[in-house]
Amino acid sequence: MSGGARTGRYPEDGVDVAGVTAEGAAWLASAGTYPRSTLTLWEERPTTPVALPCGSVFDVVSVPALFGRRMLDRLWTEGPGSGPVAVYRGRVLLFAAPGTAQRLPTLLEWEEWGSPGRTGAVPPLLCHGTGDAVTVPAVLTPEGSRDIDGSGASGTSGAPGVSRLGSRWLVAPDTRRPWLPGPDVLLWAAVRAARSGASATVRVSIFPPADQGAKVYDVSRRR
Repeated sequence: MSGGARTGRYPEDGVDVAGVTAEGAAWLASAGTYPRSTLTLWEERPTTPVALPCGSVFDVVSVPALFGRRMLDRLWTEGPGSGPVAVYRGRVLLFAAPGTAQRLPTLLEWEEWGSPGRTGAVPPLLCHGTGDAVTVPAVLTPEGSRDIDGSGASGTSGAPGVSRLGSRWLVAPDTRRPWLPGPDVLLWAAVRAARSGASATVRVSIFPPADQGAKVYDVSRRR
């Protein structure tokens, strides 16, 4: 849990929420071979995305955008919250505990939620662990940049550090030791997201009508 109450918001509410603190940046940098060099780069060019290795500090589960947001809705409204979460190239990146990338596909196969043709099946998830690397968004997002439609298309494609396909934090790291969900928690969220997507009567609450208030998630709930 972070040291103080903070809020994380989705881009749909029109608020720039890059929100990476110095502690959060240090945690991200610790995943690389040369943490000090990474921090120096961010000090000089804070709008620069960086590729970091997975497997030691965190794993990353990459999910199709819509399904990923359904998972996040379940994690925040019914579950323990989430660790850091980013959007990159139209996909949601869920930062998870090391070992998740190896274990989660096995759990999905065991439960048969990834079976082709199954109603409410979980879509293919890209699990990045030991030996993989992912590009993390910049620690600072230029003012005014946002995903205007939730698809990953940036509203300021010409701004430094933000590609046309979008690269930003949804829940930014703000502590040196963020709580990270394991494979069991992400399986739980994926199954419930699949069930909600299969039901025509279930409303995905993170996409409210324009006349309703934006959904806000209190990251102080993170363990």
